[in-house]
Amino acid sequence: MPFKVATATAFAIAIAASLAGCAVPYSPAPLATNFPTARQEKLQAASHWNAIADHIEQRVVAEMKKHPQRPFFIAEDKEASPFKRAVTNQIVTSLVKDGFVVSRAPAGAWKLELDIQAVTFAPDRPQYRYSGAHAAIATGAWVLSDINPTVGIVALAGGGDAYHWFHSQFAPGATPKTELIVTVSVGDQFRYHARTTSAYYVADTDRALYGIKEEDRQLTKVFQVQGGR
Repeated sequence: MPFKVATATAFAIAIAASLAGCAVPYSPAPLATNFPTARQEKLQAASHWNAIADHIEQRVVAEMKKHPQRPFFIAEDKEASPFKRAVTNQIVTSLVKDGFVVSRAPAGAWKLELDIQAVTFAPDRPQYRYSGAHAAIATGAWVLSDINPTVGIVALAGGGDAYHWFHSQFAPGATPKTELIVTVSVGDQFRYHARTTSAYYVADTDRALYGIKEEDRQLTKVFQVQGGR
């Protein structure tokens, strides 16, 4: 039996090698490949806005430790979206709580700028969140199969709850078509001294909160006029 298994394995390796040898050595354009699997947060509540603002403030402060201490100044944007206004206010709050001075005037202060770029992709984007499914293996016991081998197989009493707990890290629904690129810069009139950029998913139903205006669609109806005698 071990000999048969080894023979089958060797045969599979030979087949894979032969298929790999069939790859086209030259092409007019680079072959499209996927990036390694990554995770990206989905903004779904105002508390999420505060959380990312705190994180941005920590990254900015860490970078600015290399430069002379000055007050920070954040210009007010009267046309800011609810999201931008909330994040700006939370960054000010975080800076003040951490003992930094936030000035109301730009003179002698580091200028902090918040740039938000909304990106809309095609709808119905593919979503690959996890593999495997829960199945009952005995009364009161469930198993999560085909999960990451480094995690192993989880079997617990009341495993229905374990299944939902295991997958709770994934946002519900399809992959949003809307994403935000949030960039915060700190500097003066001559150069940037600190800069951080992050990307987030946005629920498509909340696009207005991020200042995204939907395109007006004009419906045109064609009437056929028939002349009479």
